[in-house]
Amino acid sequence: MIFLQLIWTFFRIGILGFGGGYVIIPLLSSEIARNQWLTSQEFADIVAVSQMTPGPIGVNAATFIGIRTAGFLGGLTATVGMILPSLILVVITAHMMQKFKESIVVQSILKGIRPAVIGLIAYAVLFFASMSVFSGSLADGSFSVEIRGAVIFTAVLMLSIKTRLHPIGAIALSAGLGMALFTLF
Repeated sequence: MIFLQLIWTFFRIGILGFGGGYVIIPLLSSEIARNQWLTSQEFADIVAVSQMTPGPIGVNAATFIGIRTAGFLGGLTATVGMILPSLILVVITAHMMQKFKESIVVQSILKGIRPAVIGLIAYAVLFFASMSVFSGSLADGSFSVEIRGAVIFTAVLMLSIKTRLHPIGAIALSAGLGMALFTLF
């Protein structure tokens, strides 16, 4: 039963995650919480590690979650579930795109999807900010800022804007600052 649940869950995430990458984080987060596969902190850690390993976030997360819940076969099942929609869509799209690439309807659909993708990426930013820079809630007055996380965020953001820092450099710098700030203070 767990194998059917894994393949179906990750198939749905794969097919609904138009845009890939950070767009699927809200979908992954929702399914992980619903199925109680990981805690929020474990999920944040998986995404962070996925950034440092080869391959897409979704595939790395699916593989990890599958292995964690049902061993090697679970990892394989979740990974297949995650990549199967993309494989199907690429084959269909490659065939149809040549025929309809000038279609106003197709262009309009793609333009309509862009704002939704931006919204989903914004959700991912807020999720990770709440895990590393902010904590608590405004509603109950327990809101606070994690100074070390805010320093790392601000330093890497400013350096990225000024120097067009490569993402790998940003990750390495963040890791180094994290080790320094969280170990020393």
